[in-house]
Amino acid sequence: MRIRRAALVAAVLTGVVVAPAQAAPTGQIRLDQVGFGTSEQKHAYVLGGAANTRFSVVDSRGRTVLTGRTGASTGSWSDTFPAVHPIDFSSLRRSGTYRIKVGTTTSPAFKVDSLKRLFAPVAHNTVEFFQAQRDGADVIPGRLNRKPAHLTDREALVYEAPVFAGEGGDQIAAPLKPTGDKVDLEGGWFDAGDFVKFTHASSYSTASMLLALRNKHDAALYDEAKFGLKWLDKAFDEKTGTLYAQVGIGTGSEEFAFVGDHDVWRLPEADDKLNVKPGDSEYFIKYRPVFRANAAGEKISPNLVGRVAGSFALAAQIEADRNPRAARAYLDKAAQLFALAKTENVGELVTAFPHAYYPEESWTDDMEFGATQLALAAKALHDKRYGQFARAAAHWAKEFLATQDPDTLNVYNISALGHADLAKLLKKGIPGAEVTEKQVIGDIQRQLQKGADAARTSPFRTAANVETWDVGSRTFGYITTAALYQKLTGDRTYETFGTQQRGFALGTNAWGTSLIVGVGTKFPECPHHQAANLSGSTNGGSKVLVGAVINGPNDASLFGDLGEMPPGSVDCTKPYTVEFNSAKSVFADDLRSWPSSEPAIDFTATGVLGFSLIAHS
Repeated sequence: MRIRRAALVAAVLTGVVVAPAQAAPTGQIRLDQVGFGTSEQKHAYVLGGAANTRFSVVDSRGRTVLTGRTGASTGSWSDTFPAVHPIDFSSLRRSGTYRIKVGTTTSPAFKVDSLKRLFAPVAHNTVEFFQAQRDGADVIPGRLNRKPAHLTDREALVYEAPVFAGEGGDQIAAPLKPTGDKVDLEGGWFDAGDFVKFTHASSYSTASMLLALRNKHDAALYDEAKFGLKWLDKAFDEKTGTLYAQVGIGTGSEEFAFVGDHDVWRLPEADDKLNVKPGDSEYFIKYRPVFRANAAGEKISPNLVGRVAGSFALAAQIEADRNPRAARAYLDKAAQLFALAKTENVGELVTAFPHAYYPEESWTDDMEFGATQLALAAKALHDKRYGQFARAAAHWAKEFLATQDPDTLNVYNISALGHADLAKLLKKGIPGAEVTEKQVIGDIQRQLQKGADAARTSPFRTAANVETWDVGSRTFGYITTAALYQKLTGDRTYETFGTQQRGFALGTNAWGTSLIVGVGTKFPECPHHQAANLSGSTNGGSKVLVGAVINGPNDASLFGDLGEMPPGSVDCTKPYTVEFNSAKSVFADDLRSWPSSEPAIDFTATGVLGFSLIAHS
């Protein structure tokens, strides 16, 4: 799970959720607010109500086009809503705009149409979020009127890895120690609602975009992927063999008299205007420290190697026909980095400083992914190293399978992405391969089956656990894995499962909200995001953080007295969600509730790939 601002959670987000003061209404209809493909299975759910209740589907002119009865309860959601009843309207196949009626309750409008018409715009929206996350000089003003920021990153000082302690593992235990080196790491994307930049999440996001580009070219997506590649190119110094892992520090220290990125609520361009000198409390806000994944000449954490090398190799594949010279440069860069992977006595993986922000433990999946993309790039460029890379991919796949990692696709486990491409190579034959096509496809199927088994016990057929972290991330992971599996095998076994997970992300949940800002009838209006809060609208309108995927519901024990709004912020809280919380799961559309409302590039990147696959299936 992802942990951020652990001290804040302990100090502020404690206690029990207060029950609503008034009785909740009955018969709330929940469904995918974007819509359904014409030939897909189509399900909605009634939160409350009774089984065998008549429902009707009406078109845009109010004409009834379908009737039926609600099904037996799929389970209890909360004390207030002890039953959830399914509505199956799969026989509706004519394109159009519709609503569902149950008694006096009417659903939000939804469409039935081709998957491309429905979900290509959603994929485009997720790319817009990345445009809003740009740092440096090359920003896109967009809806939030973004401006150049952190130009001081062009000559950023490099520091030794910070020392952390404390129960949450994120308390600074010693002063930051500069190495004396400088590096240009201007540009890149902010990780989430704050302004720190991580190679870990940035490479995952870049790779996801490039995989989507392989499926279908899109100009905006291509430009954004190149923006991510440009920063990754800076993060890897080929001359010294050094990979830089992070720009900025989230955690401040009262003991050592400096504030961190998470301690100050402001617009990013304000940082460059600070008049500070070494020793001032806000020095690291303007002159942001850079931390390395390795010292020059040392081996590099293999998780970072796999996903960064994989990004470069994907770029080589995409540029192979249009710009062979650039493609070969990307391939060589990827190969050089891949050779630097530390695969013995690995120890704690480098993800972020502190590691608790991204507590990844898996790395053989990253190596499989990197080697697979290197093999595909070598194949596209007729490079003689193809066999070497392909065998390495099969080796690391074998090593990953041996770990029996129970996780599924998200920023910590990218095995499904590696498996899907490696299976194609194995089908054509890899001499000396240590795994088979059946084994890697079987592991993708295992991951999907895990989700399908979990979904059967959920009232909304949700695979991700809504009582813990990264619900949004894992939901989009299942959406993407289901689409990858069907594209790879032609097997439609998990098609409905994927549609159900997509539905959860787009409104088929207790709160009736999409998890993507700007998508659906109801979406988060108060994301924990500084630029959106200070430059956007907190009362609807077009000036919102379109395309941002938030975490979504979370462990109820993390919510209680949220305290005051961050100093300098615009107050933003929407109480509509309270009556739909359960004793164990809470969604809060509230600026203060970062465990629920903070977006992130890794969440959204999986959405970029997943919706691109769906739209072009």
